[in-house]
Amino acid sequence: MDHAIIHVQGSRRGGLGLLGRLVASTAFGRSRRRLGELDDHMLNDIGLTRSQARREAERSAWNAPAHWLR
Repeated sequence: MDHAIIHVQGSRRGGLGLLGRLVASTAFGRSRRRLGELDDHMLNDIGLTRSQARREAERSAWNAPAHWLR
């Protein structure tokens, strides 16, 4: 499995432009799908239960907390 760290930074004026939001949404969706693929041992290492991971994996890509888009 390919592991990546997502870091999205907005402009100095605050927030992301349209292209930035599209890129971020794509990355969030990919990360969420991968979270749903982790085995129980890996989930335990990051402090999540299977049900928490499943809930997060099922969220829409554009449904990201505001602090992720700063």
